[in-house]
Amino acid sequence: MKTIKENWKLVLIVAAGIVAVIFMCIFGIQGAQNKAFALEEQVNTADSDIKVQEKRRVDLVYNLADCVKQYDKHEAETLTAIVEGREKATSIENVTTAIAAVTEAYPELKSNENYKELMNELSITENLIAEYRENYNKQIKEYNRYVRKFPTRFFLNILGYETQQYQYLDYGAPVDAPQNLFGD
Repeated sequence: MKTIKENWKLVLIVAAGIVAVIFMCIFGIQGAQNKAFALEEQVNTADSDIKVQEKRRVDLVYNLADCVKQYDKHEAETLTAIVEGREKATSIENVTTAIAAVTEAYPELKSNENYKELMNELSITENLIAEYRENYNKQIKEYNRYVRKFPTRFFLNILGYETQQYQYLDYGAPVDAPQNLFGD
């Protein structure tokens, strides 16, 4: 008993050292888990970005295809009106007047611009999807590298963190892919 009273400072230092080591382990494990949380969220965000762009692609195809169909219908009606105006007109002046009236009513006929816009938007969307897929795979690589790194892999394996799989392109068309875009 006398030795403990004499060495109470040493006992206190040893106890403080043990408590410090325990806290360092706890904070180290929690820090590793927090980084794993952050990396996992980056992977989930990258996956969500891909899904948003794929949804945009489907919406874009339907909306632009409808726009092009409507404009094609408008252009066909206009050209039909011009042809009918020519047939009804008996003189060159009447034909010119009929064409001028239709031209004033429908100033621009340019459905090919709508097709170009459709193709341009689809190209931009496909490029964005490719970029987001690349980012997703990059985030998975970073996450997997961290989860497998020593010494965090021991703690993270116990906590249930596993490596994730890369996303590979699936060239099969989905069941709900747009069909008959320019049909009736």
